[in-house]
Amino acid sequence: MSTKQQTDFPPDIEEMRASTALLLDPDGAADVLPPAADELAALTATLRQHIQLLIPEVARAAAREPKDSIPRYCALACIGEAHNKLRLGDDDMPSIRVSVARKLARVLNALCDHWETLVRATP
Repeated sequence: MSTKQQTDFPPDIEEMRASTALLLDPDGAADVLPPAADELAALTATLRQHIQLLIPEVARAAAREPKDSIPRYCALACIGEAHNKLRLGDDDMPSIRVSVARKLARVLNALCDHWETLVRATP
């Protein structure tokens, strides 16, 4: 997908949040049972793709804010955190794979929040 196409259509925030809901309960707690191993691998890959798609969208929305804007600052900090989470590798231990997937889900939720906040703030 080209960068031009990414800016033509808004990201599907509903689909992204649905992906995170498979790993997190509404409060974001860790007591939701994870999917089976093959489903977890596919879901983790989907979360990574969503994050990679949303990072530039949030960055573009943040760039439209004044430089001293608190929402801009928070969104940019979240983008940095999202980049860090994308660097997390998978492990052979199921508990580590679940932990990584949940971290990705939480940062994706945060990116969705920032995107929605910034888009609502744009006149």
